[in-house]
Amino acid sequence: MKDTPIDYSIVKKQIEESGLEKVGRGTIRDLVRIVNKIENESGQKFIRMEMGVPGLNPPEIGTEAEIAAIRMGVGSKYPMIEGIASIKPEAARFAKLFLNIDVDEAGCIPSVGSMQGACAAFLVACRRDAIKDTLLFIDPGFPVQKQQMRVLGLKYETFDVYNFRGEKLREKLESYMSQGHISTLIYSNPNNPSWICFTEKELKIIGDLANKYDVVVIEDLAYFGMDFRKDYSHPGQAPYQPSVANYTDNFLLLISSSKAFSYAGQRIGMMVISDKLYKRRFPDLKRFFSSDEFGYAIVYGALYALSSGVAHTVQYGFAAMLKAVNDGAYDFLDVVKVYGDRARVMKKIFTDNGFKIVYDQDEGNPIADGFYFTISYPGMSGVDLIEELLYYGVSAISLDITGSERHEGLRACVSQTHESQIPDLEFRLKKFAEHHPL
Repeated sequence: MKDTPIDYSIVKKQIEESGLEKVGRGTIRDLVRIVNKIENESGQKFIRMEMGVPGLNPPEIGTEAEIAAIRMGVGSKYPMIEGIASIKPEAARFAKLFLNIDVDEAGCIPSVGSMQGACAAFLVACRRDAIKDTLLFIDPGFPVQKQQMRVLGLKYETFDVYNFRGEKLREKLESYMSQGHISTLIYSNPNNPSWICFTEKELKIIGDLANKYDVVVIEDLAYFGMDFRKDYSHPGQAPYQPSVANYTDNFLLLISSSKAFSYAGQRIGMMVISDKLYKRRFPDLKRFFSSDEFGYAIVYGALYALSSGVAHTVQYGFAAMLKAVNDGAYDFLDVVKVYGDRARVMKKIFTDNGFKIVYDQDEGNPIADGFYFTISYPGMSGVDLIEELLYYGVSAISLDITGSERHEGLRACVSQTHESQIPDLEFRLKKFAEHHPL
C-alpha cells in the first residue's frame, strides 16, 4: 500500500526513527515532533489535528494594552502574586456576568495559564487533609494533568464517564467518594478531548456529592462558553455558562485565556475560588505551607513557589480584554464560533468516508460542534489508526492517553485546519477509505 498522499517511505522512516514502540501511544508533543519532520522532508502540509492550539489571531485589545504597559515601564517591576489591581475586579465581574456567581476579587487569581492554575490547585487541594489524599479524574481528560500529579507525587484515580451520564453519574461518583479518601475532583466542561458537556442535572449531582463528602471540585473551563448550542455571549443575561459553582461552595474554577480569547502564547489563566473555600482553614495544610487558610496557601504557598506571579504586561493585556467583554464592547465568543462551523464540516467528511463519532451524545442529545471531536474507524484500534493516518497526511492523538476506555478512538482538533485545506482533507480521507474498505 505505497500509493499514499504522503510519500510512504518518508513516513515509514520517521516512524522508525521516532524511538517510540508505538507512535499511536505517543504524547501530543511526540506527534507534533514526528509530523514536523515528515512535513519538512516531504514538503507537504498535514491536516494537523493533534494539538489544541488556537487558529485565530489574538484580540488587538490585549496586544495594545500590553504595549502600553511595556511603555509604562512595568517590565522592571515584579507583579503582585495575587494579581495586579486592574485584573482582579474584572475577573470577579466576569464571573458574575457570564457565570452568574458572586465571588470576592480576592479569590480571583491569575496563573501562568490554566496549566499552572491546575498545578497550584493540586498542590493545595490534595494536601488539605492527611486522610483524603487522592484526586479523582472524571475522564476522558487533559493528559498533562495526570503528568502533573505524577510529577508532584500525588495520588489519583480515574474513570471514563462515557457509560455514566445522567443519574448513573451519582452512583459512580459515590462509589469513590464514600470510601473517604477522595479530596478533590476534576473535569473539563466542555470536555477535552470528547467535547461532551455536562448537563445542569449532572453538575448538580457533582455539587451535591461534593457537599456531602466535603470534596473540592476543580472545574476546568478551558473552553469557556464554547458549547455553541446556546449563546453564552451576552454579559449579565441568561443563559450563563453552566457551572458546578451553582451547586456547591467547594469549587475552584480554572478560566483560560488560551482558546476563548486566542491568547495561548501569553500564558495567562485565572483561578476563581469560592469565598467560603478561600477562607476555610485546614490544619493539615501546615505540613507544607506557612498558613492553613486555603486561599493564602494557594497564593503565597503554591503560586509563590511555582513562579512568583504572572508576567506583568500579560496581566494588563488580559485585564483589558476582560473589561471590554464585561462592558459588552467585545464579543469574544462570536469570534471563536468559526471552530463550531469548521467541526461540522470536518465531521461530515470523516463520517462520509466510513469513520464514526465516538463520543456523540450528551444525555441523548447530539453533541455540540466545537474545538474537538472524536473519531474511530471500524476494525482498527485508535493506536493503529493514528499511525496509519500519518501516511495520508492526517494527524490526531489516541484517546488512550486521555483516560478514555474507548480504545478505538482518536481526538481531532479543528483549530489548525484552514478552510482552504478542506478539499485536501476530503481527498485524503477518500483515499484512506479506498485503501481500507469496510
